[in-house]
Amino acid sequence: MSLFEDTYLTIEAPCEGVFKDKGSKFIAYAYPFGEEAALKDIIAELRALHPKARHHCWAYRLTPDRSVFRLNDDGEPSGTAGRPILNTLLSYDVTNILVVVVRYFGGTLLGVPGLINAYKTATQEALGAGKIVTKTVNDIYRITFDYLQMNDVMRLVKEENLPILKQEFDNNCSMDVEVRKLLVNQIIQKLDKLDGVHYAYLHTL
Repeated sequence: MSLFEDTYLTIEAPCEGVFKDKGSKFIAYAYPFGEEAALKDIIAELRALHPKARHHCWAYRLTPDRSVFRLNDDGEPSGTAGRPILNTLLSYDVTNILVVVVRYFGGTLLGVPGLINAYKTATQEALGAGKIVTKTVNDIYRITFDYLQMNDVMRLVKEENLPILKQEFDNNCSMDVEVRKLLVNQIIQKLDKLDGVHYAYLHTL
């Protein structure tokens, strides 16, 4: 990702697609996906939903620079399930997304080319049914300030249209805000001008 590229493509909401071949049914579920820890719950949920399915194969891509990915063939021949799912995500250039394809076996072997095509097509069907959106890469900052500085901080947040993720107002106040990567320096300069206001970088979304 170049310094100035601070957007990425992902899906707006969960979506699904279906592909059938020679009696086998492939149901693809695509999810907006932010952290690997959520994977286990999603897979468990789909296994409960489809207890008779033979395979639950998946792939995901994470991070705005698209550098993190994993895949799983779940018992299908190596390279015939997770890889075609991932390759479809690559060709759509989407990230922060998980696709799980649930397969019901129809009794006829599809062979390697058939499987690759089935997992790829099911994934394409899901992505085609969803809405792909452009999101900005945002850094999360925690601003801490004295109660008396509240108006100054709120004015800045409002002027710059910064989404507030969390806030606590007590004698010592804190607020977690999203700052678009391209605007970080500009916002920090403004925060530096406010007396008694501190900030810390937390992480990137």
